[in-house]
Amino acid sequence: MNHYIHHIPGRLRIKTPHVKRNTRLAEVIKNVLWPVQGLQTISINTLTGSVVVEYDPIRSNPEKILETLKRACYFDESKAVTHDQLIHTAVAGAGLFLGKTVCNAVLGTALEESGFSVIAALI
Repeated sequence: MNHYIHHIPGRLRIKTPHVKRNTRLAEVIKNVLWPVQGLQTISINTLTGSVVVEYDPIRSNPEKILETLKRACYFDESKAVTHDQLIHTAVAGAGLFLGKTVCNAVLGTALEESGFSVIAALI
């Protein structure tokens, strides 16, 4: 499981392998985060390894929250992917798959017809 970040103003969701199936550490992370000013709620799901922090965007920001977790060694930003990166990877993979499928279908049809069809398909 990689580290993951999804942010909208007022809500930060972080996935970290540190809290997966670890209720004791989930409580430790809550205690590490509470001193950050502007936090409203902290929800931790130990089944998924997800930490959701709701905060007042005027009094806090995601950088403060992440920095607090990094200093305590509960988040590794170098291993983190964002929501946008996940979508980009999925779309790129789907595009590659679709391109190969269409190309194979066109070449398959061309090869079934005749040698001239292959030349026409390539032109």
